[in-house]
Amino acid sequence: MKHDIQNYHQSLSSEDDQAICKLLYTEICKGLPEAEHKVWHGHPVWFLDGNPIVGYSKQKAGLRLMFWSGADFEESALNKRGDKFKDASIFYNSVEDIDIEELQRWLLKSKDIQWDYKNIVKRKGELIRLK
Repeated sequence: MKHDIQNYHQSLSSEDDQAICKLLYTEICKGLPEAEHKVWHGHPVWFLDGNPIVGYSKQKAGLRLMFWSGADFEESALNKRGDKFKDASIFYNSVEDIDIEELQRWLLKSKDIQWDYKNIVKRKGELIRLK
């Protein structure tokens, strides 16, 4: 595990949150072995060709797993926030909440369904579908 991500995990005060992060890290690396991953904007994020794909962060509601293009996955368990962006997420409060099979399905979809967040600033907020 990369040092910056390990530091992120250790910075979490709850052992449950640390366990959730460890499991998410393992499963995301398994599902996206070709992805670059690092702490970006304060939390772990995985990238394909420089485009953010998936990440997780601690929030009041729990550990949020977010897919940048998840709104188009057509998965009822993923919550969409708005219409401007294509992200969708789910919150976890224990490792028992995580359905590994479901997570791996979402990771497969994240390879095939991508919006171009890498160039969103250059395009002045306009999202273009890559895949």
